[in-house]
Amino acid sequence: MMRSFIRRRGKREIPALNTSSLPDLIFTVLFFFMIVTHMRDVDLRVSYEVPQGTELQKLGHKGAVAYIYIGRDASKPHQAGQRLREEDVRIQLNNRLATVADIKDFAESERQRMSEEDRGRMTVSIKADRDVPMGVIADVKAALQDAFVLKINYSATEKNEKMKE
Repeated sequence: MMRSFIRRRGKREIPALNTSSLPDLIFTVLFFFMIVTHMRDVDLRVSYEVPQGTELQKLGHKGAVAYIYIGRDASKPHQAGQRLREEDVRIQLNNRLATVADIKDFAESERQRMSEEDRGRMTVSIKADRDVPMGVIADVKAALQDAFVLKINYSATEKNEKMKE
């Protein structure tokens, strides 16, 4: 009797894995990532290395924020350690390269794009390379003041504890 029990046990096969609920799981995960992923709507034409800071605050209402990118021309290669000269600096407003003179019109168009509620909270975030000369930043600030944009934010990353030592 024991012998017949062993034989039956050896002939059994492992049942196949039930994959009928797998498509539902895949579509659920796909929809989750589609909802939470933010798609970049600006193609960067300038390259910049964000400076580091210690006293940082996050922007509150991002619907009222317009971005100005200041840095090197991304289409031209640059050597590591090479200082950024004022004539090599490029300013990007939305998807186009611009000059300081274009900033006033940019600020007005961004203000018109925003809702009435957001216009009072309008903030311009400057994402500038850490090597951009301060003269360029001062010119951008003056153009923003001419356009009555008085809330300006400078983007930076937080310094690591190891870098402080």
